[in-house]
Amino acid sequence: MGRNEFICDCNIIHEDIVKKTIKAMPDADVFNKLAEFFNILGDTTRTKILFALDQNEMCVCDIANVLSMSKSSISHQLGTLRRSGIVKCRKQGKEVYYMLDDDHVKQLFEVGIEHIEHKQ
Repeated sequence: MGRNEFICDCNIIHEDIVKKTIKAMPDADVFNKLAEFFNILGDTTRTKILFALDQNEMCVCDIANVLSMSKSSISHQLGTLRRSGIVKCRKQGKEVYYMLDDDHVKQLFEVGIEHIEHKQ
């Protein structure tokens, strides 16, 4: 296929579709937050942490062991994920356990993996 095959060669505006799309368009703040959300997911270490937390809730020591990284590095990344509302934690005695924040995050992460595996 040539490069120009993907260029629309007409000047027809489908006003009904354009109006419907504009009406459904969220405000700029939503797009900014969505871009920030995906930007946070755009780090390999954080996606590995999310994979681990998709399997089980875990403490920093366990995640560090799974990823062969320092507790300090994991804690730093977990802080970013927590502040972004992607993970949450609960304290049990001296231990702090992390988990995905809610089913939306879990579903989004799992659908992303499914999409990637399907394309391979």
